[in-house]
Amino acid sequence: MFFRHPDTDFIRMAFLFFIPMSTSKTTNRTKSSTNIIRFLIFSLTLGLAPFYPEPHILGKIRWVAGGAVGMQPMDWFDLVLHGAPWVGLIYVLLAEAKRKYL
Repeated sequence: MFFRHPDTDFIRMAFLFFIPMSTSKTTNRTKSSTNIIRFLIFSLTLGLAPFYPEPHILGKIRWVAGGAVGMQPMDWFDLVLHGAPWVGLIYVLLAEAKRKYL
């Protein structure tokens, strides 16, 4: 009997977010709405985590707006890591608006 590692299903499901849908039945509209939903989920989970006492990205933005005094390289990496889903969401929304209205 074949042994499967318990994390295999989790890893497989995590990669589904990054693999584009390439079946012949999908249309561009389906792909774009799927991307919007993916980036929305990323932004609301990874972009805001940890949630208590305040979303982490908001604390980092306040820190940078206050002059970024005392920020270490790890803090900048953390800002990029938590900000990337939001940048991706904005990009996908602008691309969808451009496709739809221009």
